[in-house]
Amino acid sequence: MTDEYKKALGIPADHTLTEISSTREQRKGQDADIYVFEERNAAGEVVGTHQIRDTMSIYPPQTRRIIVE
Repeated sequence: MTDEYKKALGIPADHTLTEISSTREQRKGQDADIYVFEERNAAGEVVGTHQIRDTMSIYPPQTRRIIVE
């Protein structure tokens, strides 16, 4: 999944994402996982913090969305 998040964020390939927290919520037919990541450059220095909401509909059709917040 991290590759999908890197693509959604548009960060360089040599940077890494490190998950620092996650929460879950469910409402209105949506199951959402909310992640907070630190973006680190090739030298290992933190260059940013990002929040991503990964949602999926619990009813057919079960669509998935990745939202950068």
